[in-house]
Amino acid sequence: MTTTTYASPSAAAAYFGASLAFHADVSDVAAALATGGEPGFVLIDSRSTESWDQGHVPGALHLPTALIAEQAERLLDTSVPVVTYCWGPGCNGATRAAHALAQLGFQVKEMLGGFEYWVREGFAYETWEGPARRAADPLTVPLDTEACGC
Repeated sequence: MTTTTYASPSAAAAYFGASLAFHADVSDVAAALATGGEPGFVLIDSRSTESWDQGHVPGALHLPTALIAEQAERLLDTSVPVVTYCWGPGCNGATRAAHALAQLGFQVKEMLGGFEYWVREGFAYETWEGPARRAADPLTVPLDTEACGC
């Protein structure tokens, strides 16, 4: 990478600090939801009804991106932050949902990895048939410890 220029440390700090303000990962969301109390945000699944039925994070609110402009202000409190997710890293549906919510005045973050990484990291999920869980993928989460150390 000797031909690549690097940002100054101050520019890098600003960029990565901003990234943390805009993104949460599935482990952080799962930890917040596992506390048993109020996690401090509403988790929004922005996918279609068919996708929601196929599997979604327990406790998430189903609000497809196409319905945000019409329903968000009725379903959500603008004083409570929102975290959006869609299928996974190959999909920008959560980004579009976060953008639509921000335009309506909501504080919002996007859950990196989406539903795909929620399942791959071994967290429980719900389908139209009921609760489900898969074994954690060793390529996405360490299997011999509670935390990855990052």
